[in-house]
Amino acid sequence: MASIHTQAIESISRAFNILHYEKCESYLLFRGETSLGDGFRAFLYFLGLAYCFIGLSAITARFFCSMENVVKHSRKVVEIDPVTKAEVVRYEKVWNYAIADIALLAFGTSFPQISLATIDAIRSIGNLYAGGLGPGTLVGSAAFDLFPIHAVCVVVPKAGELKKISDIGVWLVELFWSFWAYVWLYIILEVWTPNVITFWEALLTVLQYGLLLIHAYAQDKRWPYLSLPIARTERPEDWVPQETTSCKDENCDYDECSEILQLGEGANRGVVDIFSIHSPNGAVTGPLYQKVPGSEDVAEISKESFREEINSELPHVHALWKQQFVDSIALESPESRKINNIYLRLARIFWQSLLVPWRVLFAFVPPYHIAHGWIAFICSLIFISGIAYIVTKLTDIISCVTGINAYVIAFTALASGTSWPDLVASKIAAERQITADSAIANITCSNSVNIYVGIGIPWLIDTAYNFIVYKEPLRVQNAKGLSFSLLVFFCTSVGCIAVLVLRRLTLGAELGGPKLWAWVTSVYFMLLWIIFVVLSSLKVSGII
Repeated sequence: MASIHTQAIESISRAFNILHYEKCESYLLFRGETSLGDGFRAFLYFLGLAYCFIGLSAITARFFCSMENVVKHSRKVVEIDPVTKAEVVRYEKVWNYAIADIALLAFGTSFPQISLATIDAIRSIGNLYAGGLGPGTLVGSAAFDLFPIHAVCVVVPKAGELKKISDIGVWLVELFWSFWAYVWLYIILEVWTPNVITFWEALLTVLQYGLLLIHAYAQDKRWPYLSLPIARTERPEDWVPQETTSCKDENCDYDECSEILQLGEGANRGVVDIFSIHSPNGAVTGPLYQKVPGSEDVAEISKESFREEINSELPHVHALWKQQFVDSIALESPESRKINNIYLRLARIFWQSLLVPWRVLFAFVPPYHIAHGWIAFICSLIFISGIAYIVTKLTDIISCVTGINAYVIAFTALASGTSWPDLVASKIAAERQITADSAIANITCSNSVNIYVGIGIPWLIDTAYNFIVYKEPLRVQNAKGLSFSLLVFFCTSVGCIAVLVLRRLTLGAELGGPKLWAWVTSVYFMLLWIIFVVLSSLKVSGII
C-alpha cells in the first residue's frame, strides 16, 4: 500500500515538474528577454512560433508553384516510322505522376518537418545522443497527416458526392511502405539495437525510400512479379475538372504560363492548386502578371536556341519579378475594395499587413518560369530551411521557459504547424479532383517520407560522424517514449484504415457520401488523434 502511495506521489510530482522549472536564461534575440516574466515570454515565443508557421505556409505555396512547373515539363521525342521511314514527333512528360506524387509532392509537403529534423541533427553533431525534436515532430506529423487531414478530406466533398481511390494497387503499395516505415523504426529502436542507432540502420532506412519509388513505379506500370494484379479503375479523361471562373470585367487577365490557381488576396492568398499537374487542359486564373511563355509541351531544344529563347524572355521575367515585389506590399486587391462591410475590409487589411514582411522576403524567390521552375524550387527549399531553424530555436526556448517536455511540443504544436501544407494540399485535391487518389496518396506518401528521409537522413548524418570520430553508435534519448508513441500510432492507424476500407465496402468510396456519416467519420478520426497526442505526451513526460 505504501509503495502504491509513493508511486502516486512520484507521478504527481513528475506532472507538476512539467510546469515547475528554474529560471530560463536562454533568449532568442536579446539578453534582456530574460528579465521579462516567464508567462509573458512564453506568450511571445508561442506568438513567434505561430508567425513562423504562417511564413512556412507562404513559402510552401511558392514551392508548389515551382514544383508544378518542374512536373509539367515535357520533352520532344523523335521516332522513325518503320513503314514510311518518316520522322514522327511526339511530346511526353519527363516525370511519371506516381513518382512525382512521392518524390516531389510528398517530399514538398513534408520538407518543413524534414528540414527541422535535419537542422536538429546538425546541431547535435558531436553529441552521442540524438536530438529528440526531429523524431518527435515527424512522428507527431504522421499522426496529424493520418487523422486530422483525413477528417477534413472526408467532409470536403459536397453532400452525397462520393470520391474513391481509382488505383487501389498503387495506394496499397504506398500504404504498405507507410506502415512498414513505422514497424521498421520500432524494430531498430527496440529489437535489433535497443535505444541506439547504428550507421547501417540509418543507411538502410534511407535506402528504403528508393525501394518505395521503385515499387510504386512498378505498380503504376504494372510490371510482372513486382506489381499487384489489381486492375486500375478507368479515370475520367478530365482528371482535374476545370474551375468555372466568372469574370464580370472585360479586361480579365489569365496567366497562361501555369495551371496553378491563386486564390485571391484574402485569407486564402498563397494557397496553390498543385494538383493541376494532372490536368491536360485545365484553365485557371492567376495573378494579374504579364504573360510569360510557359514550359508546357515545349521541346528539348539545342543549347543555342535555348539561350535565344531565354534571352527573349528576360524582359518578361524581369517584369514578372518586379511585379512580385509590387504585389508583396499591396494591402488590398480589387476584390477586397468591393467589400461593403468596413469591419471585414479592415480585418483583411490588418491580416495583409501582418503578411507583408513574409511576402516581401519571399518575393526574392525568382519567378518559377525560369529553368522549368528548378531555381525557384531550390530557393524555396533554402527559405524553408531558414524558417525551420528559427522554429527549432523557438521550440528550445519555449521548452526551457515553460518546462514542457520538448517531445510534447513536437507532438502537438510543431507537428500541426509544419503539417499545414499537407492539410492544404490534400484538401484542395479532395475538393477539385474527381477521385480520391492524390488526396489520400499525399497522406500515406508523406508519412513514408517522414521516416525514410525525415528521420533517416538526420540519423545518417549523426551516426556517420559518431562512427568516424568516436567509433560509437548514436544513442536515442527517451527511446522508450518514442517507441511507445510508435505503438500507439500503429494501433490507431489500423483503426483509421479499417474505417476507410469499411466506407469503401459500404458506401463505395473513401471520401464524401451522406453528410451525417461523413461527419461521424471525421469526429472518429479526430478522436483517434486526441488519443495519440494524450497518450504519447503522458508517456514522454514520465506520467505513465
